[in-house]
Amino acid sequence: MKTFLLIAIASLLPVQIASAQAYDEYDDPIDEESEEARQEKQSKKKQVVREVVKGLYAKANVGTSIYLGRFAGATKAGTTTTLGIGSEFLDQETVSMAWEVGFTQGVHNGLSYEQQADGGCQFAGGEYPCHQGDLRTYTILAAVEASTYPSRRIGIGARLGAGVLSSPLLIDEAAYQAEVVSEFGGDPGFHGGVKPIFVFGPTFEYYSKLSHFSVGID
Repeated sequence: MKTFLLIAIASLLPVQIASAQAYDEYDDPIDEESEEARQEKQSKKKQVVREVVKGLYAKANVGTSIYLGRFAGATKAGTTTTLGIGSEFLDQETVSMAWEVGFTQGVHNGLSYEQQADGGCQFAGGEYPCHQGDLRTYTILAAVEASTYPSRRIGIGARLGAGVLSSPLLIDEAAYQAEVVSEFGGDPGFHGGVKPIFVFGPTFEYYSKLSHFSVGID
């Protein structure tokens, strides 16, 4: 019986020794790799990660616009949509500047030409320009925008730009001459050619956690 136990113990020793040797052989590299991984994670934590990525962008605006001054007498607030492209040419953590080019379309309801002629527009002795009534405007605009960043994802700035605006006739040219111009007593000339337009105003932008996507107010 004692002989059998000694043989059994002796047969297990090589396995135990081999397993111990295998553990000793691979234990240190595993620990070394874990240590390197921990050091790499700590190094990444110390680095400043910029979550907002800028560069060439496309934008779409939907909102409203109102006419001020002389046009306010005959033209109501309307709907405005804009499609544009731009790119930052100055991109720092606390400040950025970008150029933009956009196409804007506006739709406005206005007083009918009969109401304008009855009292209010220039040809009737008033102050605001006479026009066909309802207006549709098309604008090509170039602008420069500058922003500062009080926090990582919020930009506050201003936009300055200039362009040209066109408001073509919405009725047939012959009908316009025969009815509208005759009612006014002359052609106000508003619907011919293009007019200069200038833009200035504040901007607010929030950079979401979705890559390359932000929302804002102009």
